[in-house]
Amino acid sequence: MLKAIIFIKKRKFMKNFNSIKKNKDFQIVYKNGKSSANKYLVMYVMESDCKELKIGISVSKKVGNSVVRHRITRLIREAYRLNKENFIEGIKIIIVARVSVKGKSYKDIESALLHLGRINNILKELK
Repeated sequence: MLKAIIFIKKRKFMKNFNSIKKNKDFQIVYKNGKSSANKYLVMYVMESDCKELKIGISVSKKVGNSVVRHRITRLIREAYRLNKENFIEGIKIIIVARVSVKGKSYKDIESALLHLGRINNILKELK
């Protein structure tokens, strides 16, 4: 019984995650968005018509096998989730992981994500 409740809670969280999933949407942001990069990540940012923030995460096969790629995806998603309230609304973001991110810790990835947010002026002023 307890396992079923935990499973339902996990599924509910993933439904609330506003993500970009379709290749067509990725291509639009790649083509029309502004890009910036640091040592670990590349970020493409584009203004959106909707009020909410949407994020897409891309990790290439060059980074590693599926276990490594999914770990990096989870770390980026968690860094975004914990800092979601600091980002402005009404934009689409695509985050591309570079090969150098392989084996890095959560703190390194979070720092890289916030650094790119500051570069692109998409972070709210911290009080």
